Amino acid sequence: MTESVKEVIGELRPLRCELDILSRSDGSAVFAQGETVVIASVHGPVEVKLQNLQYDRSSVEVFYKSKTGQQSVGDRFREQYIRNTCESALLTAIYPRTAVSLQLQEMEDRAGVIIHYAPSISPKLLFNSLIACAVNAACMSLLHSGLEMRFLVAAVHCALRPSGAILLDPDVRTMAEEGGTVAAFTFAFDSIDRRTVAVHTEGKYTAEQFNQAQNACREASAAIFDFYRSSFKKYMKVYC
Repeated sequence: MTESVKEVIGELRPLRCELDILSRSDGSAVFAQGETVVIASVHGPVEVKLQNLQYDRSSVEVFYKSKTGQQSVGDRFREQYIRNTCESALLTAIYPRTAVSLQLQEMEDRAGVIIHYAPSISPKLLFNSLIACAVNAACMSLLHSGLEMRFLVAAVHCALRPSGAILLDPDVRTMAEEGGTVAAFTFAFDSIDRRTVAVHTEGKYTAEQFNQAQNACREASAAIFDFYRSSFKKYMKVYC
């Protein structure tokens, strides 16, 4: 017998974005989901270090800096997740023997997922919707840079409550009220067919719960792609 998701609770937090905020980068954006804020900048194509040289494509480098400034294992994970997502979206074959450098600065993190594994195990704070916000910031900065892309990407985070309901894009206040979750999911989708580009999960869940969480996030990604479109149209009207 499989467990299914009973309902989807909530919606995406308010989205805000400003492009071209840094004068010395090829593309830049500040992206906010609710009170979670990330700044992203792009430099490239630029000269690549010898150890990263790729003869048939560009090398994508990602540097993530947390609000505290101290590097952690979580920061390395975020860099890898964002790099893999952006590499799939960029047409790197157009820029061989070069590097595309992405810098991301966490400004504010008001997202949280608390997973309760068992009554005897203390709750554990895991990766939250901050990484989804960082992916979306990276996508907007790449769009602003003018680099050739196969598609845009939109990342959505959700959590599975003990009751079986899906909590979409939760923040710290929501998680405190709801009493934690048993699993967390972060999906990234492309803008053409809404196929899954990247996924990260933690906690305990069934295959059916995973599929339903994926579908809920896929539906929510439509609002992010619409926001990309409207934000870039506003930017073009102001500066062109």
